Amino acid sequence: MDASQPVGRLRLPVVAAPMFLISDPALVVACCRAGVVGTLPALNQRTTAGFAGWLEEIEAQLSPADAPYGVNLIVHPSNPRLRADLDLVVAHRVPIVITSLGAVTDVVDAVHSYGGLVLHDVTTLRHARKAAAAGVDGLILVSGGAGGHAGSTNPFALMAAVRPWFDGLVLLAGSLSTGADVLAAQALGADLAYLGTRFIATAEAGASDAYKAMLVEAGAADVVYTPAVSSIPASFLRASLDAAGIDPDAAPGPVDLDHLTRPDETQAKAWRDIWSAGQGVQAITDAPPVAGLVDRLAGEYDAALARLDGLARPRVT
Repeated sequence: MDASQPVGRLRLPVVAAPMFLISDPALVVACCRAGVVGTLPALNQRTTAGFAGWLEEIEAQLSPADAPYGVNLIVHPSNPRLRADLDLVVAHRVPIVITSLGAVTDVVDAVHSYGGLVLHDVTTLRHARKAAAAGVDGLILVSGGAGGHAGSTNPFALMAAVRPWFDGLVLLAGSLSTGADVLAAQALGADLAYLGTRFIATAEAGASDAYKAMLVEAGAADVVYTPAVSSIPASFLRASLDAAGIDPDAAPGPVDLDHLTRPDETQAKAWRDIWSAGQGVQAITDAPPVAGLVDRLAGEYDAALARLDGLARPRVT
């Protein structure tokens, strides 16, 4: 599959990131109809049968004129559903597959067998090189300031480390919430901007009203990067940690991936009250429908582009 194909079908070069417990068919369909890539984690459904139902629901509501959709697979060996979920992905010919916690050639080959694209989450240059060696079509640079299990490297630095040698698709994540941010990501060398937190604060997102309200009220200083929740550093809203009795400065316990690969109902209920966010909350002031948000992003993008067109390179005299 031509790696440029998904870009050409988009109103804006934006992917709405797959978010644990948040992304569902309603959000995916709204994003794709609005002209940006909608995605969801396979494990947001508790069973493979449920995941199959979600794929059928999405496909029944989208047309060839809509933007493509994507699915996130956790490919770490601790995920007992990987093979069954991958078989479904192949059977449904899911256009875009986002892999996390390991780049596995077998998974890449399976998706390539029907012409799908594989994008892989990376937080460091070492991970980027390993993913490229596995044959992925694109790298998602999850840089400092991103929500969820983000890296700590500045997006300028991470882009500078990867773009010069990687000729596939590059997606940039980290504090992106406006159309101007999307244009800035492209100026750095990204093909697509990867927005997560901004899409939590939308009408269709599967987050509670309290979560959305906290995003609207929060600023960048209210986001804490800590391993205290899952033993892996991630970004969370401090107020939700306080409410759950979690000390962000506490020493992390042993690494435990069960919350990612075996999210049973008990764990899911706990995570519904621990709310992730990136520093892009600074620019979030409301929770509109996805269509309205994408309209706004497009307007901001065009306005930023017009500002750039009006700039002149400073003259040295």
